[in-house]
Amino acid sequence: MANIKLFTDSTCDLTDEILEKYDISFVPLYVHFNEDAFKDRIDITTEELYQKVDEYGVLPMTAAPSPGDFYNAFKPFVDEGREILYIGISTLISSTVQNATIAKGDFEDAKIEIVDTFNLSTGEGLLLFKAVDLINQGMALEEIGETLRAMTPKLRTSFVVDTLDYLYKGGRCSAVQHFFSSLLKIRPIIQIVEGKMTVGEKVRGKMEKALDLMIEDVLSKKGKIDSNRIFLPHSMAQDSVKYVKSALEKELDNPEFIVTGTGCVVSSHCGKGTLGVIYMEA
Repeated sequence: MANIKLFTDSTCDLTDEILEKYDISFVPLYVHFNEDAFKDRIDITTEELYQKVDEYGVLPMTAAPSPGDFYNAFKPFVDEGREILYIGISTLISSTVQNATIAKGDFEDAKIEIVDTFNLSTGEGLLLFKAVDLINQGMALEEIGETLRAMTPKLRTSFVVDTLDYLYKGGRCSAVQHFFSSLLKIRPIIQIVEGKMTVGEKVRGKMEKALDLMIEDVLSKKGKIDSNRIFLPHSMAQDSVKYVKSALEKELDNPEFIVTGTGCVVSSHCGKGTLGVIYMEA
């Protein structure tokens, strides 16, 4: 794929098959359980994450790759004379992009472009797909970076969280909120707004009610979804995937769905049963 080597991080939530198909490498974030450190998607899977949460009774801490991790990942390709395009998680959520930028400074003559998606999960993945298209069109590295940055405000990302247990254990909601929300079975919709995770609607009742709200939001943009490409990242929520996919297929014109599992970072924030809907407006 030209002379440009594509990089991302482990929060992109694209499948191994997709990464291999498009020759995309990722730099893993870290997952820490007490003194034990694991590389996301390399040393630990999402299923193993949940097993360890049950075992330890606490959520892990997550950490960005170091500048040294990025340097070591980039160097073999720089030595080959390749240009580097790195597309990463929002700087308002993680210091991952900042550390990639520090590593870039250690290469005096290399051409390295760093793109902050101001998003996460397959919001990154969607821009990686766009990057592949632009590379195949023969666009120059810097122009690709500028084009992708102009696309980031058009990304639409939301997640339905099935349980508040992980938000509570991770210190992202108070004990009182957790107690009453559990009683009332409130399921929040988490959105990415200007690079930050925010709570949108708080839906009371069954999971399907929250999913219906997400479906309604997508259909309100009918005709404006770029390429009709919709990502459905989820954390062990196959039933919810089927429900949303079936509803959207009936209303949209030949949508392209890309279903992926969320890695340890998104899963550790939102928990089992979480489903995301991510697309780009034209």
